[in-house]
Parts: sequence; C-alpha cells; structure tokens
Amino acid sequence: MDDSTRFSASPQSAPAAQAAAGPVNVLIVGVGGQGVIMVSKVLATLCQRQGYEVKQSEVHGMAKRGGSVFSHVRFGDTVYSPTIPLGEADVLVALEWAEGLRWLSYLKPDSGIFIVDTQQIVPPFACRDRKHGAGSGYARETVADIIEQVANCYAVNAGQIAQELGNAKAGNTLLLGMMSTTLDFPADDWRDAIRMFAPPKAVDINMQAFDRGRDWVETHNPADFDPGRDLDMPPPIEQVEHEPEFELPTINRAWCKRCDICVKFCPERCLSLDEQQIAVLHAPEKCTLCRICERLCPDFAIDLKPRQQA
Repeated sequence: MDDSTRFSASPQSAPAAQAAAGPVNVLIVGVGGQGVIMVSKVLATLCQRQGYEVKQSEVHGMAKRGGSVFSHVRFGDTVYSPTIPLGEADVLVALEWAEGLRWLSYLKPDSGIFIVDTQQIVPPFACRDRKHGAGSGYARETVADIIEQVANCYAVNAGQIAQELGNAKAGNTLLLGMMSTTLDFPADDWRDAIRMFAPPKAVDINMQAFDRGRDWVETHNPADFDPGRDLDMPPPIEQVEHEPEFELPTINRAWCKRCDICVKFCPERCLSLDEQQIAVLHAPEKCTLCRICERLCPDFAIDLKPRQQA
C-alpha cells in the first residue's frame, strides 16, 4: 500500500458498523495531563447513547507525574472483557508520539487505524547521560518509518493546530474529531458528548478543534503533506564521543536480596535474575552506565567503580 492510500483524503471504513458482529476496540494512550481520560469518556458516553454495551478500562495512576496513561474502550451488542487483546485494536489514538509507538503491537495489522499527535514529551529516563550533547533514548522513528508498519496512519501536529485556534490544550479534541471520521456516529452526537466533559469556558474552542480534526482527515491531500507543519520531529541529536567515567556494574551476590528493583528499572533491560533469582548483568553491551541500578538498589549490592584515569 503506497503513502497516498495510507494518508487517504477520504475517511476509512467505519469499524462501528461491525459492532453487531463483535466488539469494536479503541485504545487511547498518552501522557498524564493530556486528556486521555477525557477522550475515552467522550467515546464511552457516545457509544452508550447509541445503545451499545460499553466497557472501559484505564490506568492513570502516574498522570500527575507525567507518566504513561492509557484507556481501553470496547463497545458492541455484547462485550465481556474490558481490555483489548494484543493485535485487536481497531483504532489506536495516541496523544504523544512515543506512547503511540509503544502500543502499536495492539493495533490490527491489516485494518487498524493509527491516529497520532506528533508532539514529543520526553520522559526523564530518556536522558541517561548528563554529558553536554549526549544522545537521548527517546524514540527515533519518523512517520515515514511507521506508515510502512500500519495499514492506516494519520499523523498530525495537533498541539500546533490547536495553538493556532487559541488553546493548545484542545489538541486532544482535535484528535477526537479525527477519530470521529473512523466511527459511524453522527457528528452532532459527538459534539453533544464533548459538551458534557469540556469546561464551560472552553466549549467553543473545543468545538472548533473537533471540526478542524474532521476537516483535516476529509480534506487532507497527500501532495500537501508538509513535514514542517504536520510533524514535530526534531533532527537527531549528535552523539559526542567521550571516555566512560565508570566501569560496568558489578553485583555482590551475597548482598543481593532478590528484590528485582534493578531489573525492572533498567532502561536498557540489560539486567535479569538468574536461576537463583540473583541479579546479573546479562547484556553488558547494552549498558549505558546510567547508574540507575546502583542508585536504586536498597542493599548496596550494585557498584559502578570509577574508571582508572591515565
């Protein structure tokens, strides 16, 4: 499938029309504070008003810390489970670029629709080196890379367009407008549901953002695709070569209490537990010497010794 098809100017076939045959699965993901829960509540409320059975499952405990937030919404004549199985999402809506990539495996490979805001919110753990000019662990994939992996991709700098309308926070409603073209519900019913959850002073701007999102999908011409406007992908950070200051981590097996903290928090997943459930460095070539494991070990069992200077 070529790019012009994936960035089709006409809306894709509506998964909502399949609700009678089986649940329609919509996955909304993003970062705390972006309005993921608001988007999912609008969709769930709309589906209930259309007479469908709806189940919603969400995780937002890290929202106030800028952590990952996601919400599963499933609707149909009969829905048993509130969570979407791997590879079964009809629509994936991502309010942040890297979060969208993190959940791509949940999208249906042959027919799934990926709607994504290209804005980047870089988490602290992506900055693993304090050296000036050092590289970041944030996702490097571009939209051009992703359209080779999914059936239908709609990538837009929603925050920038919403800012032009007067309020960058309305970017989530703009994505709602884009999503509304993929589900077979009347546009006015979408607007009524948005009014229920939008702050009274922001109803007008949210209506404008919703309409702009619908217009973007219905009128977008692949020939007009402008990376400078539709994408917010910064150029790759140049790596600065420097001599490592520390040796690879050493683990005192006698002190390790098998708590698994270092394994869970290692950004590069280079630590694991051996057959005795003791931490080991199983992939030293992946270690970036970030020292997170050393700082988090409650038993001081991990040590990164300073490298001998010439």
